[in-house]
Amino acid sequence: MSRLIDGKAVARVINEQTALDVASLLDDGIVPALAVVVPTTDPGTAWYVRSIARAADRLGIRCLIEQLDAPTPTTIADQLAALSADRDVHGVICQTPLPPGATLANLGGAIAAAKDVDGASPTSFGLLAAGSAEAFAPATAQAVVEILRHEQIPLAGRRVVVVGRSMVVGKPAAMLLLAENATVTVCHSRSSDLPSICREADVLVAAVGRPGLIGADHVRPGAVVIDVGTNPTPDGGLVGDVDEAAVAPVASALTPVPGGVGPVTTALLLRHTVVAAARAAGPPA
Repeated sequence: MSRLIDGKAVARVINEQTALDVASLLDDGIVPALAVVVPTTDPGTAWYVRSIARAADRLGIRCLIEQLDAPTPTTIADQLAALSADRDVHGVICQTPLPPGATLANLGGAIAAAKDVDGASPTSFGLLAAGSAEAFAPATAQAVVEILRHEQIPLAGRRVVVVGRSMVVGKPAAMLLLAENATVTVCHSRSSDLPSICREADVLVAAVGRPGLIGADHVRPGAVVIDVGTNPTPDGGLVGDVDEAAVAPVASALTPVPGGVGPVTTALLLRHTVVAAARAAGPPA
């Protein structure tokens, strides 16, 4: 039976360092601030935004929630641009789902790269692809690597399969894993003979957004499985892309849903905000 990886424990380690850095900034009169643009009334999004706000408050980070009524692509982009221009705001993110005609890829361009703490803009993606240390990776994609690092799971020279090719998780996660010297294969729900590709992996990352897609026949015995999926259930719960009951007897370690990647994502989002605030303040005198 596989070991369940405790994402909350990983998040606590990240938050401990973030709290120290927040205290240092507060001593200099700087209050790190994250602005969250919410162009939807989706209940799941509302719950997630409240969880970000609570986590920010615990760390001493100011969280501004900008709820938009009757949003359009133009009004969303204008709000993102205005927050990017606000010197008292250090991080800007946009929540989904978006209204018809709006895409995160297009709207992300309205966020200044220095404040794009969830890697939504094409500029951030390009910097990440180029290996720039200035780029903020999407927090969920970075959470995959942070979990593996925390669990001391070696990546250099290991075979990693990422199931999913989104700009939010799949593609940036692949780039981050390549930077760790892993040999990375990116596939998706339409890849031919997906189970056989997945079984080649020492580390399997499921980020395709289809509940229960990954079963026991996708996992090589002893592999580590990172489940990024967050799929709502009719009873208001969440399930991942991995069939946990089927995979647990095969994998050596597995992130649960909820309680795996999610807490680490939130911790990194706030961590990025504090890093952005420190960069904006400039080097110590």
